[in-house]
Amino acid sequence: MNNKTDRINQWVRPEIRQLSAYHVADPADCIKLDAMENPYGWPEAMLEEWQQLTWSAKLNRYPDPAASSLVQTIRKTFNTPDGMGILLGNGSDEIIQMLMMTVAGKDRTVLAPEPTFVMYDMISRYTGSSFIGVPLKDDFSLDLPAMLAAIDQHQPALVFLAYPNNPTGNLFERSKVEQIIQASPGLIILDEAYAAFASDSFMQDLDQYDNLLVMRTVSKMGLAGLRLGYLVGPTPWIEEINKVRMPYNINVLTQITVDHALRHIDVLTEQTAKLTRQRGLLSSELEALSGITVYPSEANFILFRTEPGQADRIHQALLDKHVLIKNLSPAGGALSDCLRVTVSTAEENRQFIEVLQTCLN
Repeated sequence: MNNKTDRINQWVRPEIRQLSAYHVADPADCIKLDAMENPYGWPEAMLEEWQQLTWSAKLNRYPDPAASSLVQTIRKTFNTPDGMGILLGNGSDEIIQMLMMTVAGKDRTVLAPEPTFVMYDMISRYTGSSFIGVPLKDDFSLDLPAMLAAIDQHQPALVFLAYPNNPTGNLFERSKVEQIIQASPGLIILDEAYAAFASDSFMQDLDQYDNLLVMRTVSKMGLAGLRLGYLVGPTPWIEEINKVRMPYNINVLTQITVDHALRHIDVLTEQTAKLTRQRGLLSSELEALSGITVYPSEANFILFRTEPGQADRIHQALLDKHVLIKNLSPAGGALSDCLRVTVSTAEENRQFIEVLQTCLN
């Protein structure tokens, strides 16, 4: 072992050395259906307006640290409840990190049902917290008795509930979520990253609880490249979390571009409606295939299970034919034999189904 390795082993925290970096697949020339992205672009007139705005951006100056104009646009566009604070992050990931830096840490616990968004677990490790995962039922619904027992035992500082859940796509039963909120001693974060595609939200319930925050992102609405997430909740909580936010974390171009996009929310809403319709059609086509089990989704992706031991082969066969979807089977457990496909345009969905049919034979 050389000196460099010795020094790394000496100084890098053991829990970090045990982790693997988050892997993002190279799409190359594939049809890219692995990352829950909106496949649609903007109309020409909207693009021209945006170009004019970016030309006048003062790139030599630091951005507004509070992103005041953008915050007001978010309030208006998404009808956030009166009196609630808003915190912006460089994607939801940064917000998760800020939450854990604020209330978690050594000797404190973060809890979530599993399988769910992997960053809850990963970032809890970064911040030295203990992560407790409570298995979902076989149909990926919440196991309420198990969740309540884990909350009672571990007294978590943070409970994350993805609503709808990623990677399963389902919306947990509202009454169960309400019981979890009421039972939790610390903060409850309703991660509504896929709210644009879902039939329910807790945004308008924020004033009913003093420990509930709602987290969202604009990524799934067609703005993934801008990396903007936002957290809404009681102002005293937002003020405390804001203390660990890095100055100027939302850059000038992101502030200008998201503000512009949300002023054209009708365009994004129409695209979301198209994808929601395509989700139903794609789900039906998947259900018609032999050897495939499809799970209900209220997001812009569909989780499906292959016959035992076939997921890796099918994933590679799709990749060989230039179709990239997400292989969740290596995670094991409840996700064994599972693949996840992003809902895309009618043409890309058709190509995916045609190629998948050849891979199943």
